[in-house]
Amino acid sequence: MKILRLDTQACDVLRAQLADLLRDAAPGTDAACAQRAWQDVRAAVAGGTRVLLAASQDGLLVGAVQLDLCQRPDEDHRAVIEALVVRARLRRRGIGGVLLRAAEAEARALGRTELRVAAQAGSGADALIHDLGYACAGDSAGQVVYTKTLLMPEAA
Repeated sequence: MKILRLDTQACDVLRAQLADLLRDAAPGTDAACAQRAWQDVRAAVAGGTRVLLAASQDGLLVGAVQLDLCQRPDEDHRAVIEALVVRARLRRRGIGGVLLRAAEAEARALGRTELRVAAQAGSGADALIHDLGYACAGDSAGQVVYTKTLLMPEAA
């Protein structure tokens, strides 16, 4: 498996695969909605406010994670996982963990010191996030919000 950082050109080339990935990971999402969602992500990537990482295996996108780079001056130390998706048939094989760790490394490389992510309470994603060392920062409407400090231990 390879982790790829997708720029706008890669988003254009992989548009159909990205839409297919979203439809597979979120059943009920129609093709037009999936295309619009990735166009919005592409625009954020072009604007420099979002990083899109994808997991590729044998030429097929098997997962993706979006890292939103907070833009407010009082939050410029923070990044937020906006979406972590893995093909349904490939879940529980470590792909989500690899993508989340890659997002952490990317955020750290961009000078971010805190990462936030939300997951549905009791879901597999909830367990994965907890297992990777995130601390619960609160919950609302069935979603649990987690946070993790990205400072290296010696710098904390």
